[in-house]
Amino acid sequence: MSHEDIDAQDNVSTAGHFVLLGFSDLPNLQGFLSGLFAIMYLAVLIGNSLIILIIRLDPALHRPMYFFLANFSSLEICYVSVTLPRILFNLWTQRRTISRLACATQLCFFLVLGTTECFLLAVMSYDRYVAICNPLHYALLMSPRRCAQLAAGSWLGGIPVQIGQMCQIFSLHFCNSNQIEHFFCDIPPILKLACGDTSAHEVSVYVVVMLVAAVPFILILASYSKIISTILRLPTAKGRAKAFSTCSSHLLVVVLFFGSASMTYFRPKSSHSAGTDKLLSLFYTIVTPMLNPMIYSLRNKDVIAALRRVFLKTQSPGSP
Repeated sequence: MSHEDIDAQDNVSTAGHFVLLGFSDLPNLQGFLSGLFAIMYLAVLIGNSLIILIIRLDPALHRPMYFFLANFSSLEICYVSVTLPRILFNLWTQRRTISRLACATQLCFFLVLGTTECFLLAVMSYDRYVAICNPLHYALLMSPRRCAQLAAGSWLGGIPVQIGQMCQIFSLHFCNSNQIEHFFCDIPPILKLACGDTSAHEVSVYVVVMLVAAVPFILILASYSKIISTILRLPTAKGRAKAFSTCSSHLLVVVLFFGSASMTYFRPKSSHSAGTDKLLSLFYTIVTPMLNPMIYSLRNKDVIAALRRVFLKTQSPGSP
């Protein structure tokens, strides 16, 4: 760690920067980690961009399910770009300082996009619910206008609440240290630096998490309970298998994202450890967005068929 990383620890409430310790406790792995995270970032960008491109180019995928999947892939690119470039910068330069404004901005975008992911996963489960449980009204309930409204609501719905939460967190006085035991600005490690009793702020965080994460998760569970009940009543095994295949990918993403995120935000501050928080955060900030393209493409026959058609079209003699 450079000498600048140890400065300004006496009265951080007046300091203009924090120090993201990140993976400084693994000095011998800095080169390996920078290479690993660079590969993961490229995988996220290429995989999700490929899904967006395939959905845009193939008319067979111009359906609500894939409209939301394209939105979700766009979101994953934005979500990872909030944290990973900063991680790579810190690893490459070994300069871990981040200004108070930059830290607040990173936290705000992280919270807003995380909320969008919760809402969008709930919307995608609603789309599957309507398709399987109410197919005769699917075209009416999931019209292009309704899909656009649901997508816009997912992207914009969390902005006011999360901006308010970010402002509340950064209105605290930080007097213990300016060193954040994490690789990006997140609520649990920042609250650890605050002076005095932060129980009221912890309660506020729990309330917000309940609104933007627990409520969508409950709606997802309710949708899938109806979906599974309907699928089990289908007369043919082939029909049941096809219905399950369209839902299994989404359900796997839900488990990965909500499982790791809930273990981070629903634990009390006293039980947080830097190592555990970092490991859990890696799952819902980097690993899940990286796996999503593989989950949705390898488990989705429509996407595989569309990818094959696009590939054959580009390889045909008449193609430019």
